[in-house]
Amino acid sequence: MNYEVVHLEEKIIVGVSAATSNSDPEMGKIIGGLWEKLYQGGINAMIKNKINEYAIGLYSDYTADGYCVTAGNEVSKAENPELTVKTIPAGKYAKFSVHGHREKAVSDSWGEIWQTDLDRSFTGDFEEYRNADPENCDIDIYIALK
Repeated sequence: MNYEVVHLEEKIIVGVSAATSNSDPEMGKIIGGLWEKLYQGGINAMIKNKINEYAIGLYSDYTADGYCVTAGNEVSKAENPELTVKTIPAGKYAKFSVHGHREKAVSDSWGEIWQTDLDRSFTGDFEEYRNADPENCDIDIYIALK
């Protein structure tokens, strides 16, 4: 799978979070539940200071047992104390651009990314959903590099 190496500035993400792992049988339900809260639960509408309307799916706080998943938006300033605030650190990232059915394209891409020999830093990997069309979604997946 092709990618380009890019340098990103720090990003502040506000949204909803949960802990899970790739071995958790409830992982899909947990992550899906976050997206449901974000959109059907009205969280997205209450996030202040959005940079744009791109949804962000952030994977952070990696441990031997799992990671934290946050579904939200990038903001210029965090002003929602009732929501989770996460920082994507500035640095070098492998950027994978994919297009297709939102869930299938992301799932298939992660399967390939895990097989790619990347020097990962595990400081924060994320998906940026560049449009809201579930059948023809444009998604950039960023993997933090050392």
